[in-house]
Amino acid sequence: MEIGRRWGSNEAMTAVRAEDGAEPDWEYAPLRIPADVTRPTAAAQLSLHAEFGGWELARVVREVDGTRRVWLRRMRRPSAALPLPRLPV
Repeated sequence: MEIGRRWGSNEAMTAVRAEDGAEPDWEYAPLRIPADVTRPTAAAQLSLHAEFGGWELARVVREVDGTRRVWLRRMRRPSAALPLPRLPV
């Protein structure tokens, strides 16, 4: 089970921790990409998170209304020196 603070429209994302031994070496960051964001724009934003934040794409779910729920993951580090991803709105 994953835990973590939920996000609002303009709120920064927080990483979630895996419990019960489910992938304890990874930290996850959930994102919501609005429906009006084009696919190339979303890909560019996620690429920036990957390159500069050390995140990789874990899962994408496209909702019926067109929004995308995205989970990024990265290896857990002893010090959380890199910032969590945030999409400008």
